Amino acid sequence: MASKRNTLTYREAGVDIDAGSSLVERIRPAAASTDRPGVLGGLGGFGALFDLKAAGFRDPILVAATDGVGTKLKIAIETGEYRTIGIDLVAMCVNDLVVQGAEPLLFLDYFASGALDVAVAGDVIEGVAEGCRMAGAALVGGETAEMPGLYAAGDFDVAGFAVGAAERDGLLPRADIADGDVILGLASDGLHSNGFSLVRRAVELSGLGWDDAAPFAPDESLGAALLAPTRIYVRSCLAAMREADGVKALAHITGGGLTENIPRVIPDSLAARIDLFAIDVPPVFRWLSSLVDDTEMLRTFNCGIGMAVVVAPVAADAARAVLEAHGEAVVELGTITPRDGEAISFSGQLDLG
Repeated sequence: MASKRNTLTYREAGVDIDAGSSLVERIRPAAASTDRPGVLGGLGGFGALFDLKAAGFRDPILVAATDGVGTKLKIAIETGEYRTIGIDLVAMCVNDLVVQGAEPLLFLDYFASGALDVAVAGDVIEGVAEGCRMAGAALVGGETAEMPGLYAAGDFDVAGFAVGAAERDGLLPRADIADGDVILGLASDGLHSNGFSLVRRAVELSGLGWDDAAPFAPDESLGAALLAPTRIYVRSCLAAMREADGVKALAHITGGGLTENIPRVIPDSLAARIDLFAIDVPPVFRWLSSLVDDTEMLRTFNCGIGMAVVVAPVAADAARAVLEAHGEAVVELGTITPRDGEAISFSGQLDLG
């Protein structure tokens, strides 16, 4: 009697196709809740379709962005708090779209692990859907990858991919940025999703654990406070562009802080002069400053400003009013000047307590 051969299954190799199917069914309602004009079809196809004409564009330019959330993921994994990471993922992508003058239209996520935990992945992707609703983007699909042997037990990684569109004559930055333009700063909601390798090292040196009370927010655990999600500036910035003529550039303040990100959107002949006294520094940065070098603070973290807006002087009050009406805390951060040296200079100092 011949012996039976070829008994190995994919599940025995570490990949559970049924778990992937269960995840798709769990997240289907969350994805459906992000539907918007222009979306054709739903989850399950080999690709997503989008009708720009149905979304109201006349002469559109597509704008795309991709990002992750860095080692902030380690805090989520170690605390077991996963929901806000999805908001971070969307924010890091769509905030980069809006600075081009683009309206986010659709979003795709990538979730990779050694073995799929449907509950964990479901929490993350439902957070992605929440972020998409906040940004007005449709969650149209994604990829869930099981790669046993590549990720340690319990570890995972996420990436996001956003596509938006802008009318050709509405792209930012504009070519007419000039001496005397005003730089407005929009307050951040804390650390957002940059500098967490440094944050985690600072926590290690402090001797605190994730469940300990946060020194800067004693009503919260340290882990929960550090996981506060990245603020999504899309709706407020789009409104300012549409309602207050004179918005010339936006800069998403991510890795590199004010020091590196504002110069990215101004011409080589001009510079930004920033008043650090204008910034209302959130408590988390004051705490970190007791452990982190002052220079590193300014070039690593947003230090309280998550988005900068360059606007013509005559339009500054109108832009500020629109931004505040959409929930932003706005400060007059600085001005554009002729360049005579560095692309950015600072006056005053951060109030780090």
